[in-house]
Amino acid sequence: MTTHVLILCTHNSARSVLSEGMLNHLAAKLGKDVKAHSAGSAPSGRLNPFAIEALNNAGIDTSAYRSKSWDEFTSPEAPPLSIVITVCDSAAAEACPVFFGGQGQPVKVHWGYPDPSNAEGGDEGKRRAFELTRQAIGYRMLQLLALPLEAMPRDELLAALQAISRS
Repeated sequence: MTTHVLILCTHNSARSVLSEGMLNHLAAKLGKDVKAHSAGSAPSGRLNPFAIEALNNAGIDTSAYRSKSWDEFTSPEAPPLSIVITVCDSAAAEACPVFFGGQGQPVKVHWGYPDPSNAEGGDEGKRRAFELTRQAIGYRMLQLLALPLEAMPRDELLAALQAISRS
């Protein structure tokens, strides 16, 4: 049975898109039955070109990606979510979305990353920040994929995901 993971950020244009791309890419590479989705509480309607560039440079096809609302994941037709991860940077006092979910309650965890779109140093600084963010996200996604997701009780899964957030 597929484990569906929803990654949320406010605008669904950068960090949540990087996360969706990395988790799907690594899951396919490792033969794991995990499917990532991303959405935003106030989607911008566009993907950050630096996020797309970072994913494409890592060999990830982003042609089907789009900025979308989390409302798509609250309907009865939505995939059954096991995990919801927020990736806004609470240290920057960003308002991170709170997801109430559709059927059942997914395990929710916060993995904050600074917004790479705010990086200094012009386009090169932004490119570097997006690549470093992509790598940091990839490291956590590998840890998530190493967990026995199907076999873990909810409280153990939450504890494992919170431990990853501190890594």
